[in-house]
Amino acid sequence: MELDWEFFIKTFFVCLRAVPVALNIVAVTLIISLPVGFLFAFLRIKGNITVKRLISMYVSVIRGTPIVVQILVLYSMLPSLLAVFFERINSPLNVYDVNPIYYAYTVFSLYTIAILSEVFRSALLTVPKDQLDAAESIGLTTVQAYRRIIIPQAMVAALPNICNATVNLIKASSLAFLMTVKEITAVAKIEAAFGYNYIEAYLVIWVIYILICIVVEQIFKILENRLKIYKSAA
Repeated sequence: MELDWEFFIKTFFVCLRAVPVALNIVAVTLIISLPVGFLFAFLRIKGNITVKRLISMYVSVIRGTPIVVQILVLYSMLPSLLAVFFERINSPLNVYDVNPIYYAYTVFSLYTIAILSEVFRSALLTVPKDQLDAAESIGLTTVQAYRRIIIPQAMVAALPNICNATVNLIKASSLAFLMTVKEITAVAKIEAAFGYNYIEAYLVIWVIYILICIVVEQIFKILENRLKIYKSAA
């Protein structure tokens, strides 16, 4: 079968305009997920037994179900629950007018928090416990010890896995079209629908996501090189 290269090139540049939408989803998700994921990791190490079990249950549920199912359930269920809630409090807000990208933020953040909490937990456990004890013995508080000693070393171990999680998130963001978000995949499918050029459209999606992931991997390599100064202390 001969490819329609004219359609491929035209669709490629059309889809490039949707790249900021995909990157916006990824950026907002990481802004939410990185601190919350670290907090969950810390609580799984230092928290009480109840907190540890609740977080472990959350992580198991999220990691044990396909993200497609999470999208379909939350995107179908959350608006309905919110509609009932606002109706009961006599609010004029119509949840069905909410920009669907906010649902994308919610779904991908819940998913990424679970992934990153495991990344940070394993990274924190690579730092010997006696380093914290030594830091506290010379007068540092627990917060100071973590900020100056523990976290920099843990980040060295965590960064490759954070890179993997980010790349996986970028690829998963292509599923935002299920929530009617007009990102790369949605735009490509719309373009393909007119002439049934789905093969060319999927190739466009493939090329764009490869390019984005290559750039992201290079950025993380630069970060890894800068954090190498902490390896000797790890």
